[in-house]
Amino acid sequence: MSDQPRHLHLNAFLMHVGHHEAAWRHPTSEPERDGSVDHYIRLAQLAERGKFDSIFLADGLALWNNVRYNFSGRFEPLTLLSAIAVATSRIGLIATVSTTYNEPFHVARKFASLDHISGGRAGWNIVTSAQENEARNFNAQAHLEHHRRYRRAAEFVDVALALWDSWQDDALVYDKRSGVYADTARIHPVNHTGQYFSVAGPLNVPRTPQGHPLLVQAGSSEDGKEFAARYAEAVFTAQQTLADGQEFYSDLKQRAARHGRSPERIKILPGIASVLGSTEKEAKQREAELNSLIVPEYGLGQLSTMVGVDLSDHPLDGPLPAELPNVDDINGNKSRFTLVVELARRENLTIGQLLTRLAAGRGHRVFAGTPEQVADQLEQWFTNGAADGFNVMPPYLPGALEDFVDHVVPILQRRGLFRTEYTGTTLRDHYGLDRPAGRIDAVSTDIAAG
Repeated sequence: MSDQPRHLHLNAFLMHVGHHEAAWRHPTSEPERDGSVDHYIRLAQLAERGKFDSIFLADGLALWNNVRYNFSGRFEPLTLLSAIAVATSRIGLIATVSTTYNEPFHVARKFASLDHISGGRAGWNIVTSAQENEARNFNAQAHLEHHRRYRRAAEFVDVALALWDSWQDDALVYDKRSGVYADTARIHPVNHTGQYFSVAGPLNVPRTPQGHPLLVQAGSSEDGKEFAARYAEAVFTAQQTLADGQEFYSDLKQRAARHGRSPERIKILPGIASVLGSTEKEAKQREAELNSLIVPEYGLGQLSTMVGVDLSDHPLDGPLPAELPNVDDINGNKSRFTLVVELARRENLTIGQLLTRLAAGRGHRVFAGTPEQVADQLEQWFTNGAADGFNVMPPYLPGALEDFVDHVVPILQRRGLFRTEYTGTTLRDHYGLDRPAGRIDAVSTDIAAG
């Protein structure tokens, strides 16, 4: 147990020109800049100025929702993060990559490359993909069943870990005198044969500054929580109330312990989309202005996907249908289905009201208030067993991120809750995690020939 004071972790979840579905219509927004690398570099540098642990880029493998009203795609995240890496020096770089529509060798190589390029700042948000239409872009007519996706993901990660460890740290010797470039006794095959993958190895990238990228996970279904407890070092989660956050936090930490892991080695970061104002009234007005820009047809499409029912013919001033699928019948994001349905029924929300509640965070917590009120909320969750930090989701960019960096971060720093300077150089340093030791093959194998 460290004697150092416990500091919270902050990740900046960067999405287009903001998380609010109408952010592109905000008066300060420049949606055309979303196609510019400079836009993302500016945001990463802004988060780095705020001493954030990391930035995070989500990803999907299909054109989602109705692009008539909003856009949900753009750059492949690892490519973009490689460009951001050379324009930043400390902030961690986390990307979503699916285990369902990729191969372990390819993914292990990409993250090893990013870790080298960035000097040890790579993180992998491991997802199994949630949308049926992604399958149709990869030679399939239907999405793999939920349990099978997670079984495949577990084997996928095991293979990736073995590939990252296939080179020992001191394998490269660069001995000009003898002519030996690498000690091949310190480079090992993987020779994995499993249910889903057959991979010989070794990786064709030497061991990286971090050993392994930071492993992140974002699913909160039963399968997702078990997967996180086994593998994840940081978890992005959507929780609406302090009590829900405490329950999730305690459950996941206990699951990690049952897997033989220290609960301290898994950092839980609930999402927070904050709208700031100099007064609470001003913050609420800003939130209302954003919500006034909502296009209901877009939100209805998202909500229909979340709850597994086409809501286009249902009145906005009426409730969700009484008959909804059972969560076991949802083959997409089970935890988000549960959260949205429980929110609607707990607060007796109409469909229209639910669209407004989901517009800025898609189920993540949204809070409008002064910087002090936002800091109070973060401190309450952090000190009462609901969070190790937060996944900050600016409703519009860059303005909402600038507000958070310039007004909320200094309050957290004054309260002793957040770093004033970076104390390490890698993403693992920021999250207070050791560099993993490599798994050394018991039998030295010379692979120089062939």
